Amino acid sequence: MSHSAFTLSRPQARTTSVVFASPHSGRDYPDAFLKRTVLNDSQIRSSEDAFVDRLFAAAPDHGAPLLTANAPRAYLDLNRGPDELDSALIEGVRRSAHNPRIASGLGVIPRVVANGRQIYRGKLTLAEAHERIARYWRPYHDQLQTLLDESNNHFGEAILIDCHSMPHEALENVGPPGGPRPDIVLGDRFGATAAGSIVEKVEAAFASAGLRVARNMPFAGAFITQHYGRPAKGQHALQIEIDRALYMDERTLKPHGDFDGFVALLNNVIAEVAEIGRPEELRVAAE
Repeated sequence: MSHSAFTLSRPQARTTSVVFASPHSGRDYPDAFLKRTVLNDSQIRSSEDAFVDRLFAAAPDHGAPLLTANAPRAYLDLNRGPDELDSALIEGVRRSAHNPRIASGLGVIPRVVANGRQIYRGKLTLAEAHERIARYWRPYHDQLQTLLDESNNHFGEAILIDCHSMPHEALENVGPPGGPRPDIVLGDRFGATAAGSIVEKVEAAFASAGLRVARNMPFAGAFITQHYGRPAKGQHALQIEIDRALYMDERTLKPHGDFDGFVALLNNVIAEVAEIGRPEELRVAAE
């Protein structure tokens, strides 16, 4: 299923309560936006979770849907609330109580990309901001909620795996000085958005693939995990951040030579994560 805001890949048969989603890998840059930005083509893509949709493309093979954004993060950030509007960028927006994401230029309509580089010269109208939210933000989140509702209805629970990538330099101060950096960071808002047993199983899936895993530092999850994670009601949300250096050249924004090998490794992880949400009777049938 394709929509201007998202692409939805469904499995032939839904066999797990797990839903995979990638809100930041979109790369459909509107021409009018590219003409308006002061950044060049590579700079505007620096905030993109490049190729994450390809990393998790096998999810439907394991009975889970995969929802991927089409709109790029620099144009609209789906991991922000629709009310996180930046008064420094958008005309007619009142300055609200301090929000560190908005203050740093990373509201729902971002003012900057990676390393704080300004996207625009001048301001946007409030009408334009609302139009982007209506065209891209709401359809994506409506579809995501629908998938979670389907999981809850069919399996009695829902497990959202929110898929992201992180710059290698973001891991510079993570872990003991001189020690190995994590390859994967799991974010559950410090235990607030997913049951500990689920987080442990996801961590074990990555660890069994030989990947080093950390939790909540430096990324604990943002709007999506906070909004959808309701473990007391059987709805769990877990953010996954993958070190981009594992599969791409961050300077050229291209997959590197080990990309296919890393995709194959992740395929095993995806299979194990999907199994977490598979009912016992379907596990028996698959054996």
